[in-house]
Amino acid sequence: MTRRVVLLFLAAFLLIGTAGQAQAAGYRYWSFWDHEGDHWVYATQGPSLARPSDGDVQGFRFAVSENSGDAAQPRGTADFDSICARTPAEDGTKRVALVLDFGTASDAPSGETPPSARTACARVSPDATTADALAAVADPLRYNTSALLCGIAGYPKSGCGEQVSEHQEKQAEQGKQGSTTAPEQQDASDDDGGPSVGLVAGVAVIAVLAAAGAWQARRRRNATR
Repeated sequence: MTRRVVLLFLAAFLLIGTAGQAQAAGYRYWSFWDHEGDHWVYATQGPSLARPSDGDVQGFRFAVSENSGDAAQPRGTADFDSICARTPAEDGTKRVALVLDFGTASDAPSGETPPSARTACARVSPDATTADALAAVADPLRYNTSALLCGIAGYPKSGCGEQVSEHQEKQAEQGKQGSTTAPEQQDASDDDGGPSVGLVAGVAVIAVLAAAGAWQARRRRNATR
């Protein structure tokens, strides 16, 4: 067997070794949104820096996503007059409507169940931040040491922006789309249900290389006779 064939064998083994590894694909976190006109816009500032005006509508959504481009938006009513109908205006204060969407079961960390989505009207001081408004209506809040918002109204109990596997993200995406596929069917159709394409391809490469090596060996033996 030539040196080139040996190197190809090694490459095939490396392919098999990495084919079964789950690739990190997303993060589980609370995203922050501004409601502008009739649609949601991903906020450009964190809640501890943003200072909403009286009459603003802001939202939070807990979900698994790769980045702001594919982040799930808050669901439900996003109308200031409806949310703050029972919270009259008062001099020296401002009102901020908040939409809190705790996500789906597929978004939830293991062992936790997301509360129902809800809205709240926070009446706070004129210079209050979104974090202040949130604390007024959805305590307890939880932050990490980098001031990243980790939990709203005690959900989730632990974790903060943790990375999830590609398999977990697929399950979360199916939940966002309202998939009716049974859990056992979902497992059977994902990576954990059978060999990956990369693994099959690696085995095929080794089979071909083995045949090539045997052919070369026979050829050399015949040439020396």
